[in-house]
Amino acid sequence: MLIEPKIIGGVCLSAHPLGLKKALEQQIEYVKEAGEITMPKRVLVLGGSTGYGLATRISSAFGGCAGTINISLERVPTEKKPASPGWYSNMYFDEAAKKEGLIAESLNADAFAHETRLTVIDKIRELFGQVDLVVYSLASPARKDPNSNEIYKSVLKPLGKTYTAKSVDFIRKTVAEVSIEAATEEEELNTVKVMGGGDWMLWINALLEANVLAEGAKSIAYSYIGPEITYAIYRSGTIGSAKENLEKTAGALDSMLKSIGGEAFVSVNKALVTRASSVIPVVPLYISLLYKIMKEKGIHEGCIEQMYRMLRTKIYGPNGTLRDENGLVHMDDWEMRKDVQDLIGARWDKINNENLESLTDIKGFREDFMRLHGFDWPSVDYGADVNPMG
Repeated sequence: MLIEPKIIGGVCLSAHPLGLKKALEQQIEYVKEAGEITMPKRVLVLGGSTGYGLATRISSAFGGCAGTINISLERVPTEKKPASPGWYSNMYFDEAAKKEGLIAESLNADAFAHETRLTVIDKIRELFGQVDLVVYSLASPARKDPNSNEIYKSVLKPLGKTYTAKSVDFIRKTVAEVSIEAATEEEELNTVKVMGGGDWMLWINALLEANVLAEGAKSIAYSYIGPEITYAIYRSGTIGSAKENLEKTAGALDSMLKSIGGEAFVSVNKALVTRASSVIPVVPLYISLLYKIMKEKGIHEGCIEQMYRMLRTKIYGPNGTLRDENGLVHMDDWEMRKDVQDLIGARWDKINNENLESLTDIKGFREDFMRLHGFDWPSVDYGADVNPMG
């Protein structure tokens, strides 16, 4: 069948298997060329099919020679409809890792369910005995509470009052003001239920009780803080409340894991194009401007560069985990440099439809978004029939 991009409201509903294979191969090649990571060899990734989770899995396997288990819930393909991007990434990753003699298993399951935790624990015992690193990188618009069966849905809204600011339609390449109504108290609480630390806590509790966490095991989750320009919709909005809860949970988990000589922490990452960030108002415009400036300065990183650097220098470097006074690992260190943020502040108010492409890297944003779904790779013939089963 012919697979073309189908984009509605900043969300791409299709995925091209050959493009996603190319994307995976490029990330593996980067890690291999960058050099070995000295790290433990047994890794569990919760949400390792796209974005930071996938990049962490690739870096662990092809940089650290680690065996990996991944859990993510993906749409499976049919003869008439392609799978979700993560389904293809999981399949191609497992194939590539096993070719190099690495343990690699991807479970297509609801990571929020107690039944999945039991299945994963059995799989850890079967393949590894115990794991040394647990990566929590789940991103979902909804979560079913495993105890009450209540379904919570997250929203991307400001708190307190309606927020109006510049945003960009990265497909049409147009700038316009957007207004977003403030979230209700219930919407904020529901977003915390979905994206906060509650499920991370359930996972670590279950793994500890089952004795499948090795002595000295680490667990990491991902967050974002960013500059004041994005605070209203991000850090000071509903998603920010969820991330603050995640960071608070890390402190509690850190204390728990001390019993086995381990630790838990949050890595604050750089703003990048992911399937989640592309639908947050204001953020795509900020990222496009950030890309332009960081590329000019030669310090731009994508997901794979970020996670490789994190594992090699911030977590398993010679000085162990490098955390600030709040217990956070900072992979946003280059993004938040004063020279970078000063330029963003100076250019932000000047951006309009006429100078969008000269002041920002909107082209790079769109390219990254399309490649998340397997499109826009020069070496792929998108006019050819492709088997959606991969």
